[in-house]
Amino acid sequence: MKSIRELIVLSSVLMVLLLCSCHSNKTDKIQHVDITAQMAYDGVNNYCHSEYDWSVAKDNPSMMSVTMGEETETEYQVIFRSYTGALVNFHVDKSSGKTRIVESVPALDVDSVVGTINLFDYIDIDSQTAS
Repeated sequence: MKSIRELIVLSSVLMVLLLCSCHSNKTDKIQHVDITAQMAYDGVNNYCHSEYDWSVAKDNPSMMSVTMGEETETEYQVIFRSYTGALVNFHVDKSSGKTRIVESVPALDVDSVVGTINLFDYIDIDSQTAS
């Protein structure tokens, strides 16, 4: 009876270790990926299509867009233009994927930081790194 309990406990411990090691491998892979301009664009584009209503632009696709902005040594800027004329600037950190979101209303000359996202939540890392 004691050996059956030991076997169950040992099996449970091995399962936990196996699950933990799989998760950390994925995390390690993400932490060692340098973000490219294409990855920044794809991630922001995926985010915008999941968060904003694009049905308004169905008849006139030029009403809304996602475009690349400026690039610095540390970040990419990707710009979403809403059908309302508002601009949302995504500042993607090249090394971490942390993306700062700044909404701008040019007509009112107003900018406001509205949050951050992790770019890796919106891209398929395996397809982006395949060569």
